[in-house]
Amino acid sequence: MTDATIGAAAGTGAAAGEIAANAPQRALGLHRELDRAWANAPGWRGQITAVSHTTLGLRFMATALVFFAIGGILAMLIRAQLATPEGAFLDTEIYNQIFTMHGSIMMFLFAIPMLEGLAIYMLPKILGTRDLAFPRLTALGYWCYLFGGLILIFALLGGVAPHDGWFMYTPLSGANYSPGVNADVWLLGVTFVEISALAAAVEITVTILRQRAPGMKLTEMPLFAWYMLGTSVMMLVGFPPLILASVLLEIERAFGWPFFEVARGGDPLLWQHLFWLFGHPEVYIIFLPAAGALSTIIPVMCRTTILGYGAIVAAIVALVFLSFGLWVHHMFTVGIPHMALAFFSAASVLVAVPTAVQVFAWIGTMWKGRPEMHLPMYHVMGFFLTFVMGGLTGVMLAIVPFNWQAHDTHFVVAHLHYVLIGGFVFPMMAAAAYWMPQITGRARIKGLGETAFWTILIGFHGTFFLMHLTGLMGMPRRIDVYPDNPEWIWLNLTSSLFGFVMTIGFALFALDLVLQAWLGPRSPRDPWRAPGLDWAMRLPPPSYNFASLPGPGRLDGGAQAAQGLARGEGLLPGAPRGRREVLVTGVGSARPEFVAILPGNTALPLGLAGAIGVFVLMMLSGLYWLTLPALALVAALIWVWARGMARGRDAAPVEVAPGLTLPVHTHRQDTLGRTGAVCLLLADGTLFAALLFGVGFLSVVALGWPPPELTGDPELGAGLIAGLVAGLGLGVVAVRLGLRAQGRGGAVLPAAAGLLANLVALACLGWLAAAVLDDPTRHARDALRGVLTGYVGLHALIAAGMAAFALDQARRGEIVGARAGCLPAWRLWQDFAAVTALIAGAILLAQGAGG
Repeated sequence: MTDATIGAAAGTGAAAGEIAANAPQRALGLHRELDRAWANAPGWRGQITAVSHTTLGLRFMATALVFFAIGGILAMLIRAQLATPEGAFLDTEIYNQIFTMHGSIMMFLFAIPMLEGLAIYMLPKILGTRDLAFPRLTALGYWCYLFGGLILIFALLGGVAPHDGWFMYTPLSGANYSPGVNADVWLLGVTFVEISALAAAVEITVTILRQRAPGMKLTEMPLFAWYMLGTSVMMLVGFPPLILASVLLEIERAFGWPFFEVARGGDPLLWQHLFWLFGHPEVYIIFLPAAGALSTIIPVMCRTTILGYGAIVAAIVALVFLSFGLWVHHMFTVGIPHMALAFFSAASVLVAVPTAVQVFAWIGTMWKGRPEMHLPMYHVMGFFLTFVMGGLTGVMLAIVPFNWQAHDTHFVVAHLHYVLIGGFVFPMMAAAAYWMPQITGRARIKGLGETAFWTILIGFHGTFFLMHLTGLMGMPRRIDVYPDNPEWIWLNLTSSLFGFVMTIGFALFALDLVLQAWLGPRSPRDPWRAPGLDWAMRLPPPSYNFASLPGPGRLDGGAQAAQGLARGEGLLPGAPRGRREVLVTGVGSARPEFVAILPGNTALPLGLAGAIGVFVLMMLSGLYWLTLPALALVAALIWVWARGMARGRDAAPVEVAPGLTLPVHTHRQDTLGRTGAVCLLLADGTLFAALLFGVGFLSVVALGWPPPELTGDPELGAGLIAGLVAGLGLGVVAVRLGLRAQGRGGAVLPAAAGLLANLVALACLGWLAAAVLDDPTRHARDALRGVLTGYVGLHALIAAGMAAFALDQARRGEIVGARAGCLPAWRLWQDFAAVTALIAGAILLAQGAGG
């Protein structure tokens, strides 16, 4: 195929609003054709090779529910201990492990994965596509989540679970005060799980921006998608500071680099800043998907449309931005300046405004419509009652004088649970009641769900409302006995009793789900008479969601659209080429641009997650020399992963609809992969910015500065930094030359030059580390210089790997004509590596590169 033919194909067809319908076909024939391409493999092999978003979304949610049950059992152990003032149920060490693991499980192994699972399962169905943008990445995320969670659970069973609180404050979690492996389990296990969160964030962002049904403009897409887009962007920006903090603390514990040790120029407050840069946005990361479910359920239950669509979108955007300006309100008692206290207090109050906009929009929607009190609406009412109370106590805690009094008391524990259970668990239970017919194809057995709701609601408020009182009476968090405070006894005993009532309610809720899935009667196709595309399909959904994809005129969905789509009257009907094909559309207008071919079933994600798991276990075992083979295996599997995306020959354009023919993704540079790379670099850039914040914070605030004099040769250091930057800069030039030469198949020499340039940069960096930089254990300044060097070195190494892969692709003839191969992704990475190296080099020079 010539370049001219491909270009013509890309321009063939009409605008999204003028796409003609395909001729109807036999629905059964289309189903069989699509199922051959999209179905999981049979038997046990299908369990480890599945990459389907439907399968993986359900696995995420089911696994999160198991972890929720484990976290709930730990909560009951806590309440049993606190039921009496001198509880002998648990000793102090086990109690510390249990409350630390309760918080860690609920935050990292339940809440975040549950919202990921809901988004992974629902988004393609709501947006009108067949799968997420990167199915193998979804599978990798699940296995990382499962393996990381198992490391934490097995540590608990072995008595070596983390015991320093789910926030792991330094210096308590440092090697001096926590010398065992307990803290390392948290640092490495949670970071392992966070790979899953970042993978999901990239998936969700790219899918929403690039895979909406043709004609579904960004300004008209369902609110659930808007909420998930805000959530995914917050995850990309919010998780890197915690990853950085975990890496720095693990390096300090393993190798003695003093980032948080005051005596050698560190500062434990750096951990708090980095942790809460993640920790407070996480509250909204958890809340936004739940709010998306509410914005979907309430209009359907009220037989009307949502009130104030534009205002809600504006509120989502405001929450995304404001949530990153509040982290210091968790640190009001650490002694920060009064001006900063006033600023963050005002910001903490201000964030209540966009939340209130959404609450009033939901209330207005109910007022506008005719609410029908089905089970999902019971849980919606539970949300209103509980979350609004949690929001009000949040405003109270935003006021500095009150915060000083209530900080680290059970008042804060009560507030946290009112916000998280009210703002996440009740909406998720509403979502479960609403979408279970869609997931299982079965209707619920009436009666049990209502009993579960009332038991949970009464048990929850009986448990946590009283904690406000114990907190105001001075009861601190994280204590296991209180023999000198008889005034707390009856409140704690009552809370414990109601806690067991709440547990019975959650058990009934789980039983209701199981009975519905196994014994419920068959559900009609659209039991709620909802208009969304998530109901425009057979129940339970087939592996491919839609036999043909919805387009203009079919976006209202519901049962009315299902028949035509099943007969192939939509876009891209069937799988006549035996491939997993999806439509890629423009970011704003959702105009069809090209057809993406997604990978099929593979065990590669499981293997890669296993290799990362080996690295984590070697770090936990202190066998640091064995981490190198594990990293080599990771690199090899990533290479194999990338080879699976390569295409050795041109692919013919695809007729999507009469008069609309589109090229496949291999003939475009603005692929899903390139958009994903931009998202990944957003997270990477946030991590680098957090590292620069750490450099600035310690340089300005920490004690023990100015540091000792540098001992290296300043002229040699400056020369090596110049060589490093020049090498990466030449790589930037090389990749651009490769893109210019791709049309005539001449990318071999530029790729080879880029590889050589990056290797030169790595050599300069290695020389700098060996001959110029001081011992990083001497002072925090030297440790930070080591981390900056390591950060740049890792990016230069990856850039060299991408150049080598481009060279291999060019040698195989895979970069020619319109096929750019990995060049667009390499260009993005090379540019980023060069810019960050320039900034890091400037910092090293400013500190005195060697003298």
